[in-house]
Amino acid sequence: MALIDLPVVDPHQPAVSTVSDTPVTSTGGRVYVETYGCQMNVSDSEIVLGVLHQSGYQRAESIEDADVVLLNTCAIRDNAEKKIHERLRHLNFFKNKRENMVIGVLGCMAERLRADLLEKEVVDLVVGPDEYRRVPELVAGAQGGSKGIAVKLSRVETYDDIEPLRTEGISAWVSIMRGCDKFCTFCVVPFTRGRERSRSLPLITDELRRLWDNGFKEVTLLGQNVDSYHDEITNADFADLLIASAKAVPEMRIRYTTSHPQDMSDKVIEAMAEYDNICKYIHLPFQSGSNRILELMNRTYTVDRYMDRINKIKSTMPSCALSTDVIAGFCTETEEDHQATMDLMKEVRFDGAYMFAYSPRENTKAWKMGDDVPDDVKNRRLNEIIAQQNQISAEINQSEIGSTHHVLVEGPSKRNASEWKGRSDTNKTVIFPHDDVRGYVVGDVVPVRITRSTSATLFGELV
Repeated sequence: MALIDLPVVDPHQPAVSTVSDTPVTSTGGRVYVETYGCQMNVSDSEIVLGVLHQSGYQRAESIEDADVVLLNTCAIRDNAEKKIHERLRHLNFFKNKRENMVIGVLGCMAERLRADLLEKEVVDLVVGPDEYRRVPELVAGAQGGSKGIAVKLSRVETYDDIEPLRTEGISAWVSIMRGCDKFCTFCVVPFTRGRERSRSLPLITDELRRLWDNGFKEVTLLGQNVDSYHDEITNADFADLLIASAKAVPEMRIRYTTSHPQDMSDKVIEAMAEYDNICKYIHLPFQSGSNRILELMNRTYTVDRYMDRINKIKSTMPSCALSTDVIAGFCTETEEDHQATMDLMKEVRFDGAYMFAYSPRENTKAWKMGDDVPDDVKNRRLNEIIAQQNQISAEINQSEIGSTHHVLVEGPSKRNASEWKGRSDTNKTVIFPHDDVRGYVVGDVVPVRITRSTSATLFGELV
């Protein structure tokens, strides 16, 4: 998120951007976009829909209703790519029934595998994350019978002038920057999304105001590493952006992801503590509790630096919830390294974690190190990490019983339509009964007293 041995393009080779020389005109139509992977891809899908909408395309509610089907893809792990290959085989069924249907692959997997997708899959167009402005042109070309590929990376593209086409809701994703300069040895993101570049602070705060005016109650600021945000025009850093955002929409909840332990400053933590509408929740990946493994990963920090950030967060915001990313079975990882990861998790006591077995990606530096930890060992270590985290999460949530959270109502619970589901300021899912007397609706913030819990969910009653 190794079975498929397809080469990744060398980051130093010329980028590819190819379409037919024959001018094409959009014929419009209905577009269905299916999104895989991270929140950045969700935001990018909205940008693609915005670009297509400007060219006369309408959003379709299902594949059956669509003239154009676009898969916005993830390449972070092998399993993520396997899902896309499986999905494309399924889409072949629709393509056989409707010869004029256009199928495209967008995003990181498009950037990574490039022409192979056009040659080996039922795909008409391949578009990388920095070429979304060309999607209407490529779709129109495909509608005219010409396959197209555009995967040139940019050092300047931020889509600042594109209005994302968002579906109805109360929560929105807003990209504040694109790309990554960290080059962790296990990660393909710098090669699929390019180098870091930040959007203008005034344009971001203007977008937040428009979202509030359009009924959105919560926003998540997105970046591969938000702590490296820098607006060259205003010389604003990420803490400045957080403060400006909090002031621009004082009634809107503001979240962000993802942070980097090396770059997270005291100023960011203190800004979070100062403004009530900046949610008290931080996702801070640590990946491994072993300094030796962190160095092999090129994570650029030590365990001591990571714990310094954790201690600063806890001393400044004692109620702040924490989540993280963990990789089990990285190259050369020993039982001692694994135990160091377990120990760090016990010491920090994260509210939640995204936990994965190491998946080697071609042309990363880690690929050349060799995937020498056997799969059964990886899986056993991963299961130990998951079991320990589930226990910690359950204990933390148990301690919430009797406390009151202000919960943003998101809609009916999937399991029981007579109950509401929402999220607390600390990003916990909360289930509670409807109250017909007070007439709460989606988007309201309501006080809920917690009465019971699981490792993943809080249950409560309206106060």
